[in-house]
Parts: sequence; structure tokens; C-alpha cells
Amino acid sequence: MSTFDEAITATPDPERPGHFRAALTNDWSIGNALNGGFLLSLLGRTLQQALTSAGSKHPDPVSISATYLSAAVEGPAYLDTEVIRTGRSVSTGQVALTQEVDGVPVERLRATATYADLDALADPDDAQRNLLTRTMPQLAPPEECWGKEQAPPGFLDLVPLQRQLDVRMTPDTVGWIDGKPTGEGRISAWFRMPDGRDPDPILMLMVLDCLPPVTFNLDLPGWAPTLSLMANVRARPVPGWLLVTHETRMLSHGLFEEDAEIWDASGNLVAQSRQLAMVPKKG
Repeated sequence: MSTFDEAITATPDPERPGHFRAALTNDWSIGNALNGGFLLSLLGRTLQQALTSAGSKHPDPVSISATYLSAAVEGPAYLDTEVIRTGRSVSTGQVALTQEVDGVPVERLRATATYADLDALADPDDAQRNLLTRTMPQLAPPEECWGKEQAPPGFLDLVPLQRQLDVRMTPDTVGWIDGKPTGEGRISAWFRMPDGRDPDPILMLMVLDCLPPVTFNLDLPGWAPTLSLMANVRARPVPGWLLVTHETRMLSHGLFEEDAEIWDASGNLVAQSRQLAMVPKKG
């Protein structure tokens, strides 16, 4: 089992069906808070377990909508699941994650998700149809992009999550690292797991939120708390590099949206998301 799979595997409570326990560590954090995409993968895997136990034949999260209520931190976490429906084509459930603070349960995030079997949904004409309106961006190859080995001193201490990943940000979107933000609300990168773990729908829930906020390129560095995130998994990715893009079209009233896309090594659009986040505060 990979390090990532170990980190997102929760243990069921034998005395309370639908209840699970997980141990969160700072290995998957940004600053002191756990990364929102990592948490989404944890919730996605836990709900997958609950649905399977309820007899569902739908292993893949095709749509998941999460509301982030407070920052999750290192320590024990408790996940409560509810199977809403298991149908012929899809199954639906919800899951909430809580942690205790001074002995009081505090809810961190809650998600509702629909699961299906992506292989059963696949259509031979899918690739031709989705390329009618969207084509894979043309980016510099991974070997020409910025990787964590080029990180400035202290960067990986502030963002431990990046130690667990192989993220190669493209030269045209990485100027903020040297204090030269582009002024465009866009960041793009190549992604893979350093241990060779192949991508799958659960991993993509994290990949959709694995890049720095696009506000970094708008000269707005700092923590951008996610309020909500809606992720759609469109297809099962093939092994190899994933191409990830994050972009914003609107920043106002202290909020911005961030749209993400993931393309796999075959050139297929495999996942999309939109999240609403708070603009980092200056100073």
C-alpha cells in the first residue's frame, strides 16, 4: 500500500456501522492546516468503503461537493457516513469529518457524493465528443518545469504536502516564487506520485487541489481558505503524468473562484472542479 493510500484509509468502528476513525498528520498539510484536496480524498475513500459495505457496485466518485467549515489539523479524526441510496447506475452518500478540540467535537468538513462505475459508463465515442470543445493545453514538458528540488530554503517546511508529491509547475506560471508574479490568475503543472502509484479517481480528488492558489500570481500570497469545492471525475485516467491547470476568472468582495482541470497521459480530460475560496489578506 502506498503512503498516500495509508494516509487516506480510515478504520471502521466495529460497534458503530458507518463510523470511521483516521489519524491525520502534518505530512499532508500547508502550514498547520491539512490540504483540502487530501481531505477530499480521505472523505471519498471512506464513503467508498461505506457504500461497498452497503452493497453498492459503484466504486468511483463521479461527483462530490464539500463544504469546508474549519481547518483540519494533525491528530485523530472521526468520519460519520450515511448511505442515501444505492441504485442501478449510481449510488449516493454523505460523510462528515470532525475532530475534538478541548474535548468538544468540531466539524471540519462535510461532503455529499455520487458514485458510479466509470468503466460501465464509458462510451467508445467519448474521446471524440469531449475534444469537440476542449483540447489538452500545450505546456512545456515536465523536465523543463519547476520541481521541489528547486524550491527556495524553507519552502518545503512551510508546505510539507509538496514533499509527498512530484509537482512540476510550468515556467510561465511560476514567477511568484522569485517575487515576480505574472499578474494572471493561472497556474499549471505536471503531476505524478513519486512512488510510482498510478492515478485513479480517488487520487484525482487531491490533485484537483494540489497546486498553490492562483492568487499567488496576482501578488496575493498567503493562505486562501477554501469555503466549498465541487469535483467531477469524468473518466478513469491512464498511467503516466497528469496535466493540471488552475484558473480564476473572478476575484471580488474578498472571494475568488478557482477552476481546475486534469488531463491524463492519453490527452483525455479526466476531472474538473470549481472551488470558492477567500482572498489572502495583505500584510
